[in-house]
Amino acid sequence: MTHLSHTSPPRLSISQIVQMNVGFLGLQFSFGLQQSSMSPIYSYLGAQEATLPLLNLAGPITGLLVQPIVGAMSDRTTSRYGRRTPYFLVGAILCSLSLFAMPYSSALWMAAALLWILDAANNVTMEPYRAYVSDRLPKDQHAPGYIIQSAFTGLAQTLAYLMPSILVWLGMNKDTVGDNHIPQITLVSFMIGGVISVSTIVWSIWRVPELPLAAEQKARLAAQKQGVAATLQEIWLAIREMPVPMRQMACMKLFQWMAMGWYWQYVSYSIARSLFDTSDPTSTGFRDAVLVNGQIGGFYNAVSFVTALLMVGFTKRYGAPKVHALCLTLSGMGMWFIPQIQTQAWLFLPAIGVGLGWASIMGNPYVMLARSVPPERTGVYMGIFNMFIVIPLLLGGFIVNQLYDTVFAGDPRNVLMVSGVLMVCAALATLRVKVPD
Repeated sequence: MTHLSHTSPPRLSISQIVQMNVGFLGLQFSFGLQQSSMSPIYSYLGAQEATLPLLNLAGPITGLLVQPIVGAMSDRTTSRYGRRTPYFLVGAILCSLSLFAMPYSSALWMAAALLWILDAANNVTMEPYRAYVSDRLPKDQHAPGYIIQSAFTGLAQTLAYLMPSILVWLGMNKDTVGDNHIPQITLVSFMIGGVISVSTIVWSIWRVPELPLAAEQKARLAAQKQGVAATLQEIWLAIREMPVPMRQMACMKLFQWMAMGWYWQYVSYSIARSLFDTSDPTSTGFRDAVLVNGQIGGFYNAVSFVTALLMVGFTKRYGAPKVHALCLTLSGMGMWFIPQIQTQAWLFLPAIGVGLGWASIMGNPYVMLARSVPPERTGVYMGIFNMFIVIPLLLGGFIVNQLYDTVFAGDPRNVLMVSGVLMVCAALATLRVKVPD
């Protein structure tokens, strides 16, 4: 393979770094709606708890297929609009359309199909966006770049989780549902997400556009083989030549993402049992549990937003692996204790740990990765790195589906407690990662 020469891009001000990451607000608002609302939407449409992991496989499978290919393609793109920008725009438009349509789903198959399109669109945007941050910043600004990106993740998901409760506070009736049993507050939340998704992406690429490729870079890219076969070959070569620190992160990612997948799918159901003693998705108690989870989720994402900004200094001083291991341990403790609590106010305490873990998950692994991979292959390695997310989500979904009624005794609280144990295992695996200075 022919490598591109790479000169360090110009330094950006903090204001510019913030504006280039505004698009992550819309992208992660969409993910927040999925995390907080998709499992309840499936239940409103008649799904059983044990089948939820299978219905939520859209994200992992589309990520597994789309992100490495899109990442490799964006590395080779020489469009006049930029290497990454075309992917941002196409993904954002498809994402918005899917968000507008989702709450009008009339059957399980329709909701599942829309989730596949929504996740594919998000995945088209995600890895080129992360590569864009790496492209646009010199290496010594990668830490603030990715941590600010993590902060926007926290802010966006805070808004996404809290939006139904905000709408109730503004006077909307939480018990008003459509013919498909989906609450009106969920419908309006998805409408808002559709608007935010595309508008924030447009803002970022307008305010901090990509740097044009040098003539030499364009010539070398043009000389490379194009097409599907060449893209797949590039992915295979990148996997074979994967840097050692990236390989070491695979075990960490296995445990942390399996834990996060289980947490998102079952936390509302755990709260429904521990606070409202119900497992009936048509009951008022279940809708109240979804609202409580929105408030708890909004809180832990607010914690994530604030601590992500504070984490930059700690990451620079102590190194990303040590900071990440500590945050994952606190997150695991939070997940373990949530099912034990029967008072809503006390749920906010373990949510602090979950928020710290989430802030670190969305920032520090990418700091480690950006320091470990060659700049000219950032896109493809960002896509491959996503395989370390989606494979654990797929594996975790299969495990829960097979063992939910036996090992987990049909109780979502047990799933959350095991998630906490997995997070601590991820923390221990993180300490093995050796990142270059």
